[in-house]
Amino acid sequence: MALRQIKYYQKDDILRKKAKTVEKIDDRTKLLISDMIDTMYHAEGIGLAAPQVGILKRVMVVDVGEGVHVLINPKLIKQSGEDTDYEGCLSVPGIKGKVTRPVEIVVEALNREGKKIRVKASALLARAICHEMDHLEGILFIDKSIPEVKEN
Repeated sequence: MALRQIKYYQKDDILRKKAKTVEKIDDRTKLLISDMIDTMYHAEGIGLAAPQVGILKRVMVVDVGEGVHVLINPKLIKQSGEDTDYEGCLSVPGIKGKVTRPVEIVVEALNREGKKIRVKASALLARAICHEMDHLEGILFIDKSIPEVKEN
């Protein structure tokens, strides 16, 4: 296992590209997942998508303090409610923005063994999963952030 270099939005257009479906979960994919988990924890993040480490595959890892979720080829099945809150990103250092996300979601994906799983998530976990899924589409949170209006 190794730490991967996190790509930054100002320097890497890979973050603007759509990730490709994982056809086969082989040893390289499993190594990528392990490296991504290590990189996420080392950077003190709560989520990381493969494009953030320069790999255009539909792979993401998330841990909001409940244990790591590995999601391969994730698909949003259901969503409900809306909440607007601040987000940051390891690929967009030093910037935070308000983003509206679903409060509850259901996602189908493959786990690292290739087994189909369904994850029900709410609150911060739902927000983190949606944020990472955006990365797989080449979308950054700054694309969705709501401009703040300051009152005098």
